[in-house]
Amino acid sequence: MPREIITIQTGQCGNQIGAEFWEQLCLEHGISNDGILEDFATSGNDRKDVFFYQADDDHYIPRSILVDLEPRVISNIMESRCGNLYNPENIFVSKDGSGAGNNWASGYSQGEKICEDILEMLDREADNSDSLEGFNLLHSIAGGTGSGLGSFLLERLSDRYPKKLLQTYSVFPNNENSSDVVVQPYNSLLALKRLAKNADCVMVLDNAALTRIVADRLHIQNPDISHTNQLVSTVLSASTTTLRYPSYMNNDLASMIAPLIPVPKCHFISTAYTPFTSNDAETAKVVRKTTVLDVMRRLLQTKNKMVSTTPTKSSCYISILNIIQGDVEPTEVHKSLLRIRERRIAQFIPWGPASIQVALTKKSPYTHSQHRVSGLMMANHTSIASLFNRTLM
Repeated sequence: MPREIITIQTGQCGNQIGAEFWEQLCLEHGISNDGILEDFATSGNDRKDVFFYQADDDHYIPRSILVDLEPRVISNIMESRCGNLYNPENIFVSKDGSGAGNNWASGYSQGEKICEDILEMLDREADNSDSLEGFNLLHSIAGGTGSGLGSFLLERLSDRYPKKLLQTYSVFPNNENSSDVVVQPYNSLLALKRLAKNADCVMVLDNAALTRIVADRLHIQNPDISHTNQLVSTVLSASTTTLRYPSYMNNDLASMIAPLIPVPKCHFISTAYTPFTSNDAETAKVVRKTTVLDVMRRLLQTKNKMVSTTPTKSSCYISILNIIQGDVEPTEVHKSLLRIRERRIAQFIPWGPASIQVALTKKSPYTHSQHRVSGLMMANHTSIASLFNRTLM
């Protein structure tokens, strides 16, 4: 039985990365931009029901709620080629349309006024699920709507659905460049408190690291938001492949989160991905031979991580889960783990098991990939504290 997940997209950032995510999922499951299953995808053994449900006319609708306090971004999504994909009843735009003005307090206080409408949408989607497992919240912690309204929704969801998992994909601001949002550190601090208190798992995505990857790894000279959003959607889709293409292990959200988080408070997870590809850059289309060892070794390199941290001599990994996609033999994985252990590439905590957990999953048969193997690392690392220090500076 599929364990359904409802996705909540809040604010400009949340809705933009959400739109990219649903576009990617449609490609991977053979679903057209109008939600109709393509003829070549009818015999697949994938679980579309985790993130989609079928309407009465059999077209697929995402289990998503789009929320924003200003209409611009959601209007752009509805006018895009995937605009017909979403359920219009699951879209909420504030009536006055003034936005939160990049202010956490404004977003939070407006949340109190509009919460009944949003909770009604969530309850309807939850009742529409056979076996709801949890919620994914996509947002930024630097602005007003994503941080303020996102914080409010986190508090309400943890009260209303205490036994459901709350996972967030939180985009942290780029503090290396001066921001035009003066209150950005305050927004981040207030949102971080709710992420620490109410979320079960926080996937940390750092704008500074994403911009660096687009420039250095994809060799795009003037990166814009669309390039970083494409990277985030890659992480989102890769982190959910074991749920959508089930194998023997890690078939649900709980079995993925449990090995990563040994104690409830240590639930801020950093990610890395390799090999990077992009349709926008010729140099990012270079095909090389990919092996499991090569992918797993690259995942541990700082330049492939989606979080810019400052590790110290004492910082170490608490846990690692690698999701390896492609045609891979378990013996390859075993040999690769032995080599990594022999070379002591990853330093682990002394009070826990020093092992990298690996989940093998299929690639989508409907999307062409030039590489035989690709990998996503989800890691719990003590150096994440340096990101918090930098965010609050």
